[in-house]
Amino acid sequence: MAAIPIKIVSPPATEIRRVVGEWTGDRNGPTLIVVGSIHGNEPSGRLALARASEFVDRKAGELKGRVLFLTGNVRASTLGVRFVDTDLNRHWTRENILRNSAASAESHASEDQEQSELLQSIGESLRTAVDEIFVLDLHSTSAGGAPFATVGDTMRNRRFAMKFPVTLLLGIEEQLEGTLLEFLNNEGAVTLGFEAGQHDDPASADNHEALVMLALVYSGVLEKADLPDFEVLAKRLRSAMPRHQIIEVRHREAITAGQGFEMRPGFANFDPVRKGQILASDLSGDIASPETGIIMMPLYQKKGEDGFFIARKVAPFWLHLSALLRRFDAARLMHLLPGVSEVPGHPEQLRVDTRIARFFPLQIFHLLGFRRLRWSNEFLLVSRRRFDTVSPFAAKGH
Repeated sequence: MAAIPIKIVSPPATEIRRVVGEWTGDRNGPTLIVVGSIHGNEPSGRLALARASEFVDRKAGELKGRVLFLTGNVRASTLGVRFVDTDLNRHWTRENILRNSAASAESHASEDQEQSELLQSIGESLRTAVDEIFVLDLHSTSAGGAPFATVGDTMRNRRFAMKFPVTLLLGIEEQLEGTLLEFLNNEGAVTLGFEAGQHDDPASADNHEALVMLALVYSGVLEKADLPDFEVLAKRLRSAMPRHQIIEVRHREAITAGQGFEMRPGFANFDPVRKGQILASDLSGDIASPETGIIMMPLYQKKGEDGFFIARKVAPFWLHLSALLRRFDAARLMHLLPGVSEVPGHPEQLRVDTRIARFFPLQIFHLLGFRRLRWSNEFLLVSRRRFDTVSPFAAKGH
């Protein structure tokens, strides 16, 4: 079926607003927050939200919860660049959040101001929510290839993400520091990122719109019957993603501005690569793939800190085993294993002496819901995710 035709036209700067739309139905219901264009050179997110807003306006009286659509980086979107001073989707560190959430916060850095404004908008929703909060972060890529969703690996995130007919990429949050979704995940929200396609491809806005419309139903804000085009939208996503699978990031090629990184031409998302294959080059020479797998998000733009990612398919057996182990809270026993100890003052963290616990690789901790914080010499520090299986609203009877 053909995608709904659209014409991508960036609106004048005066029309790029932080709050694309905000609606309140049942205040005791769930909250759906969608952020588009946290990178200013990715216009399809905010364009899709503008289109979806027209539908939500018509359905405002039927909402069983709250909806908030936001432009992520207004200043960068106005200029059509990824960011102005620093990457806003690497800016959500504890230090930055504390500084930019203060009433007296003053900064001339563009992304500090963006973060401060987003914290005000999102913070109000976090403070007043009495039921589950769902957050979508809409992205696109500089390379072509099929769309996919990115998921912080909690059971609550998995359950939500697997409602959508999309390919899921796990583990990217371990490779990136300071993302918006990591911050909101730790605040108790259910989160989902979505890479809808290439930046300038009109289909990217179609894919984003389809995801947002389905999320209105899957979050519980609307009933399926309230969305007449539900099956059409689901088919659009299914047809955009011939591979409906779950994959896991195994390697991130981190780069810096002065490195001279240049991707070899012709790579797209999901292309197979082999160990030792030359993928890119920099001032030091050729850069080869460290292992066999599939390439994700090869960088074909000037700004960015990620040259490419290498991923592999996850067998369904491991996903089922992971769910079983977490259901029985097996993680609470890990500190009893040789070479594994709790970090004083941080009961959610474990310190692993890999010289002793060499039979417990990082993948085992992944199964139990831990993420890698850092690896130093022979010691691995892992942290268990907050709100992995239980919502912060469960104690409130929701």
